[in-house]
Amino acid sequence: MPQAQTNWMKRLLPIAVIVIGLGAAYAAGLHKYLSLEQLEAQRVTLKDFVAGNLILAILAYMTVYILATAFMVPGALWITIAGGFLFGLFGGSALTVISATIGATALFSVARTSIGQPLRQRAGPFLKKLEQGFQENAFSYMFFLRFLPVVPFPVANIAPALLGAKPRDFIISTFFGIIPGVVAYTWIGAGLGGIFDRGDELDLSGFFAQIAPPMAALAFVSLIPIVIKKFRKPVSKPSV
Repeated sequence: MPQAQTNWMKRLLPIAVIVIGLGAAYAAGLHKYLSLEQLEAQRVTLKDFVAGNLILAILAYMTVYILATAFMVPGALWITIAGGFLFGLFGGSALTVISATIGATALFSVARTSIGQPLRQRAGPFLKKLEQGFQENAFSYMFFLRFLPVVPFPVANIAPALLGAKPRDFIISTFFGIIPGVVAYTWIGAGLGGIFDRGDELDLSGFFAQIAPPMAALAFVSLIPIVIKKFRKPVSKPSV
C-alpha cells in the first residue's frame, strides 16, 4: 500500500472512530435519555446515587460529558442542566466547564491532526488569508464563537482546528468562553427540584430569549480588539 495512502488512513482513523461512536450512540438510543422527562423520571434515583456515591457520581458525570462532547452527541444542554440539578450551581458549573473543555479539546485535536493540517497544506489563497487573519486575532475570534448563542458547540470546536489555532489558545478560550453559558443553564438545573415539585413546565425557549442578547453582546465585545487593530494607523517612526 502506498505510503501516502497509509498516512491518509491514519489521519482519518480518529474521524472514523467519532462517526462510529456517534452512530452507535444513536443506534442504542442514548440521545433519548438526554431529556427533561428522563431527568424528572429518574430524579429520586439520581439524587440518591449522588448522595451515597459522590466521587463515583462526579466521575460518571464527567465521563458522560466528555464523551458526549467528543463524539458530538446532541443533548449536552440537558447534561449541563442535569449537572446543576445533581451537584448545585457551583459544583455543576465547575464539573461541566472542566468536562466540556476536555471533550472539546479532544475533538479539536482530532480535527486538527486528521483534516486540519492537510487542508491548510492544500489551501488556496483565500483560505490562507483567512487563516492568517484568524491566527493574528485567535483569542478574539474563538471567544466570539463561544459567546455567540447561535453557533453550535461542535462547530466552535472544529472551526479553530481548521484555521490553525494553537492548542493552548483553544483550551484557554474554551475554558473561559463557555463559563457564562454553562453557569446560566446550570442555574436552571439547580432550581429544577422546585419546578418538579410544583409541577411547572420548564420554558427553555423563554430563558434562551433572555440570555441571548447579553451573550450576543459578549460576542461582539470580543471582536473589539480586531476592529481596533484594523483601524489603528501604524505610528511612523521619526527619521534619524
